[in-house]
Amino acid sequence: MATLVTLRRAAPLALSLLLTGCGVTQGVFGRDQSKLGEPAPMKPVVGFTVAPVPQAALAARQILNAGGNAADAATAAGFALAVALPSRAGLGGGAACLIDLPASDGGNGIPTALLFPPAAAPESSGGASRPAAVPQMARGLIAMQARFGRLALATDLAPAEAMAGGGVAVSRTFAADLAVVGNALLADSAARTIFASPTGQVLQPGMIMRQPDLAATLTQLQSSGVLGLTQGASATAFITAANQAGAGLTMQDLRAVRPAYASPITVNRFGYHLAFTPNAGGIGAAAGIEALAQNPQALDLAGQRALAAAQAARHGAALTALPASASFATLDDRGGAVGCATTMNNLFGTGRVAPGTGILLAATPAHITPPLLTVGLATRGGDFRAIATGSGQQGAAMAVATGLANAVRSAVPMPQQVPAPGRANVIACAGLLPGGPKTCAAAADPRGFGLAIGSK
Repeated sequence: MATLVTLRRAAPLALSLLLTGCGVTQGVFGRDQSKLGEPAPMKPVVGFTVAPVPQAALAARQILNAGGNAADAATAAGFALAVALPSRAGLGGGAACLIDLPASDGGNGIPTALLFPPAAAPESSGGASRPAAVPQMARGLIAMQARFGRLALATDLAPAEAMAGGGVAVSRTFAADLAVVGNALLADSAARTIFASPTGQVLQPGMIMRQPDLAATLTQLQSSGVLGLTQGASATAFITAANQAGAGLTMQDLRAVRPAYASPITVNRFGYHLAFTPNAGGIGAAAGIEALAQNPQALDLAGQRALAAAQAARHGAALTALPASASFATLDDRGGAVGCATTMNNLFGTGRVAPGTGILLAATPAHITPPLLTVGLATRGGDFRAIATGSGQQGAAMAVATGLANAVRSAVPMPQQVPAPGRANVIACAGLLPGGPKTCAAAADPRGFGLAIGSK
């Protein structure tokens, strides 16, 4: 689903939305010759969000409506995904984000990357029955929120905590992931408590998934913040629970692995400053953009170069076919933007939940090649133009390259969709933001079940 509206700087909260299933998707993803921002509704909004499940997009919108910026909204979306899509974005996993916020919100006019993928445990014991990665999702999101957020952390986590405790409807995206792993996931008793239906099968679309243990963990994070993840009784209890699930983690692991800020990969193409996550996915996306700049129609060649560059950055390691990543993006009224790609390193990670915490554990990257985590951002003179996030294993880098190229060259016909197996989520404006009235678009990949929506 896609959203197309007009965006003004410091816009009032009252507005109406135009929700469409094709117009914006076509403009951003290149299915016809529509220019980005046509047709344009008349009323402004405060921001946009796009996510792979509706609950995450709605959580981010709730925070934008409460006066939060793009970082607050991204924090809310990330934690909501941990509740509604733990197969690809659980608290046991991690992410890579691009952040571009104005000075008033802690930025400096230059995009920065925050990398917090679920990492191999440096002190892990060798006897683990199901080795897990060091959880980074909560720590990374909280680090971003502490530096850039406007609102209190408890406010940003409130939507996720409410969903976990009160129950969340199983989305089509999550139900599809459950169908892939089937009842094998239910072999773990803690996982069975969360993911099994009353008949003993995996949950089906529309069924309510309740996670009281995860709600308690989120409540604790609201008050203790990042310290509760790395020290004290809460951290000790998590390590004990994780090792009951065969994780092989230590307290030293939790303290040794930390989120890291880094400078993004940058290129200047199509008249814009393009930034990408400084990892294998970003390297691949930059290579794809370079190829598309030479020949926008040569998607096959660009895709080959993107994948080759990403694999070279991984020393030739091949990617698995099983989808194990997701992505989302947020934009606020000042042109602040955040895009993140998340992973559990494997679909449902290790398949085991740390008992009493509700945290599904990610698989260690020591035993599996992680998916590409890719985000791309286009700016000019420090002002926002477009952001694209990608998933789809080996197609993630090319998805971002194509989605971003389509967005910034929207007046040029590009009939091809983002090439499979990649999936892209895009937010883009027809002009630069902030500034005068701008027609902006948000689009979830039309082949998925995500939601793109503006705040009101």
